[in-house]
Amino acid sequence: MIWRFGSPVEPLRALLDRGGVLAIPTESSYGLAADPWNPEGIARVYRLKGRDAGKALPLVAADLAQVAALGVEPESPELARLARVWPAPLSAVLAVRGQLPVAAPDGTVAVRIPAHAGLRGLLAALGRPLTATSANRSGEPPVLDPDEAERLLAGEDAAVVDGGRLRGGPPSTLVRFVGGAGGEIEVLREGAVAAAEARRVLMTE
Repeated sequence: MIWRFGSPVEPLRALLDRGGVLAIPTESSYGLAADPWNPEGIARVYRLKGRDAGKALPLVAADLAQVAALGVEPESPELARLARVWPAPLSAVLAVRGQLPVAAPDGTVAVRIPAHAGLRGLLAALGRPLTATSANRSGEPPVLDPDEAERLLAGEDAAVVDGGRLRGGPPSTLVRFVGGAGGEIEVLREGAVAAAEARRVLMTE
């Protein structure tokens, strides 16, 4: 199924509720999106990726309220600093409270509020954050075209959110706070936001 922006979101909501998967446009390429609390959807993402179950999956959220819904402390100084930067192609590793199936064994998850306005609107309409790991099998190039995404999802309980052909380029920059929000910023992966710029905007008082 191809879904286009402006269409009713109820079919996508129902698909996610039953463990289906979406291919969603992000700032650079298509991502595989499942409800981060739905075991069937998460398992489907791992299978499509050819990735070992249990590895953390990155997430996208519409706003700070959706980030907090994941179990991130809403009053944390880390989140306050990130709020000055988001929306942006910059993901941060944050601690979550409670059990989140897509989190790493240490109870952290990488999350961002994306710079893609259409995706933010969709997340808000769906009322939930989603996984956003790249829509390709591990080790293969990222998917930039909705037709490619449709081929990847053939035979699955899935839908492609048509964002047109995407520009490609580097993925989101990935950072984590070392020693609390007032400590250093460790850049785990340099991407669309330069490492020096990420440190500058996140360390400025």
